[in-house]
Amino acid sequence: MLKRSFFVFFVCLLLSAAAGYAQDVRLTAQSKQAVVVGETFTLVYSLNAQGSGFRGPNIQGFDMLSGPNTSTSSSIRMVNGSTTMSITYTFTYLLQANREGTFEIPAASVNVNGKQIASNTLTIKVLKNSNAAGSQNQGSGNQNRGGSSVGAATINSNDVYVKAFSSNSNPLQGEGIVVTYKIFTKVPIAQINISKLSSFSGFWSQNLMKENDKLQQSTQVIDGEQYIVADIRKIALFPLKSGRLVIEPLELACVAQVKKQSKTRTGDPFFDDFFNDSFFNSGVANVEKSLKSNPIVITVNPLPEQGKPSDFSGAVGNFTFHSEVDKTRLKTNEAVTLKCTISGRGNIQLIDKMNVSFPPDFESYDPKINSDIQTTASGISGSQTFEYLLIPRKPGTFTIKPITFSYFDLDKKRYVTLTSPQFSLDVDKGSGESAGVMTYSGANKEEIKYIGSDIRHIKDNNIRLVKAGSSFFGSPGFWMLLVVPLVLFLVFLILWRKLAARRSDTILMKNRKATKVARKRLQKAEEFKKAGHQENFYIAISQSLWGYLSDKFSIPMAELSITSVHEALVYKNVSETIISQFIETLNNTEFARFAPGEKTVNMERIYNEALEIIAKMERELR
Repeated sequence: MLKRSFFVFFVCLLLSAAAGYAQDVRLTAQSKQAVVVGETFTLVYSLNAQGSGFRGPNIQGFDMLSGPNTSTSSSIRMVNGSTTMSITYTFTYLLQANREGTFEIPAASVNVNGKQIASNTLTIKVLKNSNAAGSQNQGSGNQNRGGSSVGAATINSNDVYVKAFSSNSNPLQGEGIVVTYKIFTKVPIAQINISKLSSFSGFWSQNLMKENDKLQQSTQVIDGEQYIVADIRKIALFPLKSGRLVIEPLELACVAQVKKQSKTRTGDPFFDDFFNDSFFNSGVANVEKSLKSNPIVITVNPLPEQGKPSDFSGAVGNFTFHSEVDKTRLKTNEAVTLKCTISGRGNIQLIDKMNVSFPPDFESYDPKINSDIQTTASGISGSQTFEYLLIPRKPGTFTIKPITFSYFDLDKKRYVTLTSPQFSLDVDKGSGESAGVMTYSGANKEEIKYIGSDIRHIKDNNIRLVKAGSSFFGSPGFWMLLVVPLVLFLVFLILWRKLAARRSDTILMKNRKATKVARKRLQKAEEFKKAGHQENFYIAISQSLWGYLSDKFSIPMAELSITSVHEALVYKNVSETIISQFIETLNNTEFARFAPGEKTVNMERIYNEALEIIAKMERELR
């Protein structure tokens, strides 16, 4: 029975191909007749034959959210033993009404067998929001004409959303917390762009995720629905004051890839099941979605006053303290280094000074601070080293009193004071004590210079004599000093202009090297493909395509989107076929990269598509 059904199917394909030349070729535009301001709807062009070079209309009065998104649908009709099959190619735009009025959608066109086919025009009326219900009912009839239609690709607020979580909503002042922004989605998404970062007023913040970190995905069941969950941003916060602090929402935009299914039924269970396969009658529509996280209220408790040490400067966490000197015996005007190192976990980067006192006969300088900080998903840890440079000016035995460091221990819930040992320094008299002078310009001993000596020698070299009554004014040296600055200024001006001209050509050079850079990235992708690293492969392909567009059209990566790419290519007079193929390659790559579950897209096909479309694009732009 199954073999017989396949035989009937392929016979139908042959019959439909033979009859395709005899049928009338039509490009039909369909949309709602009336919408309301702010409503999102679809504009669909249906072609009943295979064509190329689709040119969309110049749409005025509406915001184009995405498109044209191409898809193919098929239908088979069996009546009295006679079987007919039709294949429909659709080009879909997702539009949003932005103002009231009556607007006309011009005709689109497509090339079929060397003949230009034009569509019908549409008139769409945009009403106020108060008439939303009526306008939607009025426009629904036009969408349902014919045996197959593509419904508006929309997503619900529960399909994809962003939520912020805090590791602790009642911390102590100075206690670190981690705020994590997670994205929850039931549909594939791509092009996640953060449009507005949260403000952290009253906090010291540190980003815990690097820009190139991969999004770690996991699955989670919420209210019986399975979601793909990924951390998109993780911030360590340290409250600088007590009280009620509000973390403002994070805002981002993403592209959700929503499947659209044909509603045609043939009455034959085999053909209905066969054509429900996404290869024939499902399309993927890109729907831009703006997301906003929830605000977070943090109630910060003040640190206890009881038992607070006098030298406490706000350190909160778990720390260790160590100090040392590089020598205990030295001579006058010779430098000695005292190092104090604080290590541990907490607000270590906010520790900017130590409670140190030195003998009055020592010259001291501001410390050189070396930070070794590690940021991980769980928080911040590391060390701060304070390096003091001391220079004794008189001989004798001197003592550096014990140094104390106080912090609030989160585990013990009390203040802890750590103390260094006492250091005793024996200073001997150096040579040239009375006349020697030390100068210092930095934090290292190498930067200290000893100038002068106790005996200044008689000069025995030739002495240049100057004639009495001579004046420097009007002399050759005077005029040289007057002219040289002007010449130097002119030279500087010429060099500056050349440098400015060279910088202005940076965009041109970047444009010329766009293909070379893209091919290098594709070579990297090929290495990942051979190694079987799917995730790294799709990231490299995506970076190659988006980077090529950014370099070729001088569009910053943050401003790249399907819409901006389409507009840039149309402006460069690239054919609609190449544009559609390029956008389709982008969509396939992004879909494979962010699709939930296992990635079943053939890496070899994606690689060949990327290589081919970049080569075609170069030929188009010459």
